[in-house]
Formats: sequence, structure tokens, C-alpha cells
Amino acid sequence: MSEKEAGSDAASRETASTSAYSSPARSLGDTGITPLSPSHIVNDSDANVTEQQTFLVVVAIDFGTTSSGYAYSFTKEPECIHVMRRWEGGDPGVSNQKTPTTILLTPERKFHSFGYAARDFYHDLDPNEAKQWLYLEKFKMKLHTTGNLTMETDLTAANGKKIKALEIFAYALQYFKEQALKELSDQAGSEFENSDVRWVITVPAIWKQPAKQFMRQAAYQAGMATPENPEQLIIALEPEAASIYCRKLRLHQMIDLSSKAAVNGYTSSDTVGAGFAQAKEHIRRNRQSRTFLVENVIGEIWSELEEGDRYVVVDSGGGTVDLTVHQIRLPEGHLKELYKSTGGAYGSLGVDYEFEKLLCKIFGEDFIEQFKIKRPAAWVDLMIAFESRKRAAAPDRTNPLNINLPFSFIDYYKKFRGHSVEHALRKSNVDFVKWSSQGMLRMSPDAMNALFKPTIDNIIDHLRDLFEKPEVTDVKFLFLVGGFAEAPLLQQAVQSAFGNRCRIIIPQDVGLTILKGAVLFGLDPAVIKVRRSPLTYGVGVLNRYVEGKHPPDKLLVKDGTRWCTDVFDKFISADQSVALGETVKRSYTPAKPSQMLIVINIYSAEQDNVNFITDPGVKKCGTLRLDLTGTDDTPLPTRREIQTFMQFGDTEIKAIAIDIPTSKSVKAGIDFLSY
Repeated sequence: MSEKEAGSDAASRETASTSAYSSPARSLGDTGITPLSPSHIVNDSDANVTEQQTFLVVVAIDFGTTSSGYAYSFTKEPECIHVMRRWEGGDPGVSNQKTPTTILLTPERKFHSFGYAARDFYHDLDPNEAKQWLYLEKFKMKLHTTGNLTMETDLTAANGKKIKALEIFAYALQYFKEQALKELSDQAGSEFENSDVRWVITVPAIWKQPAKQFMRQAAYQAGMATPENPEQLIIALEPEAASIYCRKLRLHQMIDLSSKAAVNGYTSSDTVGAGFAQAKEHIRRNRQSRTFLVENVIGEIWSELEEGDRYVVVDSGGGTVDLTVHQIRLPEGHLKELYKSTGGAYGSLGVDYEFEKLLCKIFGEDFIEQFKIKRPAAWVDLMIAFESRKRAAAPDRTNPLNINLPFSFIDYYKKFRGHSVEHALRKSNVDFVKWSSQGMLRMSPDAMNALFKPTIDNIIDHLRDLFEKPEVTDVKFLFLVGGFAEAPLLQQAVQSAFGNRCRIIIPQDVGLTILKGAVLFGLDPAVIKVRRSPLTYGVGVLNRYVEGKHPPDKLLVKDGTRWCTDVFDKFISADQSVALGETVKRSYTPAKPSQMLIVINIYSAEQDNVNFITDPGVKKCGTLRLDLTGTDDTPLPTRREIQTFMQFGDTEIKAIAIDIPTSKSVKAGIDFLSY
């Protein structure tokens, strides 16, 4: 038996006994590759020599479901984080350090405006003219809810017209890019170039890989970075960014909701109210100054943490809630992700959805659907009115909340049904919503709280499940962050469910926590050291066929050799810990020595026990093609070695194949959108 056969035989024993990835050799008529050596992990710096680029400034964009914003810090003064300048427009009763994630395109589908400007312009259009314009809001959720996301996925504007999601995301990111560069140039007194900036875009950790890649593609299209220079853009996970910011918190920058201690003689329920009143006053005073000093120290809370301590970050935003468990690794205080992110679509949008259901119950689903299409701007108005009342909901509130109904709602309802809104309310049996003579819906506090209940219950149930996991025992802190964390109803629910298990901490400017953390992450990306791989990755190979062990339908006979085809040769398993920048290396050899083209197909799967690339749930996500023609004059060894490296980085995974005898190499990024 030759050395090559012995090598592949040993590898086939190893891979068959564990599990493996492979090439669909039969369908392609491709002779494929076979493993040469048992696998090993190398932290191989040679395989990946990246130049450390120097950037003048880090700009982080928090692209949220309901609102978005950016913040930046000059690398020369990393302790100063500047939050973007005030937006034109703004809502009464809602702090506008961020702008609504709304975008308006002209009837010719060209970008017109973003945020408050988009909303106000759209609102002022004549209703018939408005139908021609494309207005989109809350479109980020589409990336979370679309199962088979591709570059071609569509979004639907308020007027029912469809447009490619990639175009909308690229327009939005380009808008932020231009705003930020303009502000930086104004501040510096000289023109800032895109190449001076390291961009950080935050995404929910629970997003699947295609959605994270989609964000990167949109940023490339917006001109923030290029596939040739991907390091200019970091895709940061929202709870990680929050975690980094929480490390810096001083005691006066947070509210402790724990029932463990009475603060200044108040019980914890008093503290929630008092703490927030103080915090709001503090924020109001600071709103004029948009520069936050982040002291280069570890905050008091953090200094209580010891090696191995665990904490949970609950990032509750507009669209999703993301739960991440981190562990401290000393001496540098690096973070290690202990349990892969979980969560779901339990953001504050759920409350809006319940309100819409309530309106359907009172006025009829047919009317609400028609109203949204016929009077899209008035519908937006109604939801804005609801938003500011939603923020006034609190556990101890006793007086009712009034929601303005736009005149066109009252008018259109009368035309549609032939009777008044007041009549509909009387007839609907929804006794906790009344009509007030000023033309408002009057909701009792219980009615408002009921709208929050399904979403909050989902969050609490999900947290309960998480706390049952063995990796999540002995959690010291729970950090509640994200825009929805401002809701006193959510704070109270989290406190009463978990206040006796761990300390519950809320940063004061909770809606900006992720934004500031993302800036700190961009300044020092090495702070996150270990993540959990969300997927199993590997390549398709041929192994020697073993009678009785391999399925008969996988037998492939080539030149008298019996192969088992479609074997999944695993690089890394789902939920395995991966150090950032870690490289996994495998060696293969062509199944047929004379082969001039070597194709290595890369596959991924959500489950970790995968044996064949034909198993359910296995998806192709990359191809490495090594062209070996023109190397005939090189004397080749009897055993040709092809080394394959997979490097696990930020949200990007890179693969490299090197033909050892000729040093030819080929690189590929893992692609979840095109296969």
C-alpha cells in the first residue's frame, strides 16, 4: 500500500468514525479530493498575514429596526466618543439622538431622504401624489424573518410597490456614510476621505449568517469598504458592543434594579422610578453636549467581576431581543462567549403589532388594511402618536393615555362604514378603550399594559429557558440594554423574575449603549476573544469505501479504486468555541494524481452531527478552484498535498487552498447569499 493510500485510509477511518463533509463527485464527474492527514487546528499567522491598517477615526452605525444613529471617535483621542449632531425634525416626547429608520425614494426610485426628513416630506405630500413615492420603515426585520435571503430579496414600500432590499440597505448606509464624513470634515476643517475611516455596523447576534453577510454586501455597495479591503468594515454583534460599553460604566452612569439591596433607604421599586427620573434629568442636561468621555478605567461594577465570572446581556431593541452570555477572562478582561446567542423577534415592534390588532378588533381588519394603503401618511402619523404614548406606559400609572386619531382616519372611516368612529367604539365591546370628545382614543393604563404583555412574556420565558442551561449557572449580572430597555414595564418584569438570581443593571443612556460600545470595539477589535461558531463548516471529500460501514448508494468506483462519495469532512462544529482569527488547517490530495483542476466545495449546516453533504440542512457556501494547468514541468511528488485553511474572523470567514508543490494558492470568502 502506498503512503498516499495509507494516508487517505487512515483519514477515512477517522472521518467515517466521527463525521465528515464531501464533494458531489458523482453528479459533477469530478474526481474530487481525499483527506491526507488527521485534522488539526493551527493559530497559523503565516497563512494569514494582514497588514494593520491605520485609520484616523472609527465611525459606528447602529442601524436599528425603529431608529438609527452613528457615533465616532478619533483614534488619537479614544476616550472621547461623539454622538452625531442633532437631526432636523424630531418628535415631541421622544429623545432624538437617533433618527427613525425610515427611507423615502422618489417615484423614479432614486434616494430622496432618510429619517425625520423622509417622514416629514412624505407626510406633507398630497395623498394621491404620496401613492407614487416609495416610503419604507422597519425594513430591517425582513433580514431576520426571510428564510432564504438572497441578493434579490425584495421589500415592499408603503404603497405596495416592491424594491430590492440590497438597494434600500445600501442607500441607507450611504446616507450615514455621507452624513458622518460631512460632520467629520466640518469638525476637522479639512476634507475627510472614506479611507480615513474604519466603519463598524452593528447587527443582532441572533441573525443568521446570510443576514450578516447581506449587511456587509450593502456596505460594499454603499462604498464604505471593498471585498479587496474587508478589514475597513467590522460587522459587530449588538450584545457584544453593549458588553464592551458596560465594562466602562461608573456607578453614576447606571441604575441598579436589584432587589438585593435597598439603595439610599429606598426599596428597589422606588429606586426604579427615582433612578430613572434622575437619569432622565442627567440625559436632558447632557443632551446639548454630544461628547461622552469614556474613562480609560474599568468601571466599579466590572471591578467586582473576577476570572470566570458570567453575566448576561439582554439587548432589547425595536425588532429583536438578543441574549448573550459572556465570561470574563483575566488579566486583560477579554470576553468569551459562553453560550451561543439566542432570542427572537420580541422587540418593541410587538407592542405596535398588538395595537394594530386592537384597532382591527374595533374598526375591522378590512378597514385598517384599506386605510394603510389609501392614506399611508396618516397611518404613519397614527403610529407616531402611539409611539409617544407607548413610552409613557408604566406599571404604576393610573391616568389614561390619549392617542390622537388623525382627522383623515375619522373621515375615511365614516365614508367606508357609513357611521362614526365613536359608534364603532361603542359597538366593539372593547371596554377599556373609550372615545374622548377631543377626537382621541382614551386607553386605560391596563389596556396599554396589555399591549406590552405578549412581547414581555416572550422575553421573560426566553430568559427563563436560558437560565436553565448548565452554561448559564451562577450569573452575576444581567445588563438590560437597547431602546426597549427604557420601558418601565419591561424593567419591572425582568426585575421581579430575576432580581433574586443576579444583579440587574441598566446603563443610563440605554438607547445609546450599543452605539458607544461599537465605537470602543472599532478602536480595539481584539477585546472579543472567543465566540461560539453558529454553524458546522467543512468540505466535501472522497474517502476509501469501507464495506458494511458506508451506505451502498455512496459507492463510486474510479480507475479500480472504490470510494465513498459525498463525505462531509468537518473543519469546525456548531457551538464549538472559536478564537477570533483562529485558522483550521486540513491537508488533502487529489483522488486522481493527474488532475489539473481541483475543486473544493465548502458546506455549512446548523446541526453538528453531519456525515454527508447530502444530509438534510447541509448547504453549499463556497468553492475553491485550484487550476494546476501549466505546472507540468514542475517535478511533482508522488503524493501531492493541497492544504486548505479556514479562518474564522469577525462575521466573515475566509478559506484558502494552497497547492504545496507549486505554491499556487486560491482564496474565497464564504458566501451564504449566492448558492
